[in-house]
Amino acid sequence: MVRRLAGSSLVAAFVLVADQITKSLSVRFLVDQPEQSVPILGDFARLTYVSNRGAAFGILQDRTIFFVIVGLVVIGVILASYRYFPVTSVPLRLALGLQLGGAIGNLVDRVRFGYVVDFIDVAIWPVFNLADSAIVVGVGILAFHLLRSSDARES
Repeated sequence: MVRRLAGSSLVAAFVLVADQITKSLSVRFLVDQPEQSVPILGDFARLTYVSNRGAAFGILQDRTIFFVIVGLVVIGVILASYRYFPVTSVPLRLALGLQLGGAIGNLVDRVRFGYVVDFIDVAIWPVFNLADSAIVVGVGILAFHLLRSSDARES
């Protein structure tokens, strides 16, 4: 189990460090401009500091304890998957590492600040951060992997 966890741990550590560094930079340079955007790709992509006290799309505001518990459960489930499921393929390890790093990154914020720091603002989506991106990409890779393996079993 430890060998299978090693690759995902490196991915998770990279995501966590990158997430925390970028959040720290956004707090340092954007906090004095709350809700104001700094354009980086015209009107499509901006940097906008937001303290997200809820979940995706701002739902369930000010439920910090709930989200800390959910974060811990998610991290526990990801770690337990290494013990109870055959996590042998590289895409699966990558997917779980991305999800683990993202979950830990957002959990760190909730414990430290009581909210999650968001700063990536694209015109068609709510403001998010690197941890959120890692989770979404990890879930996408996991879904693709599971669909591909179920298709292979049916053939």
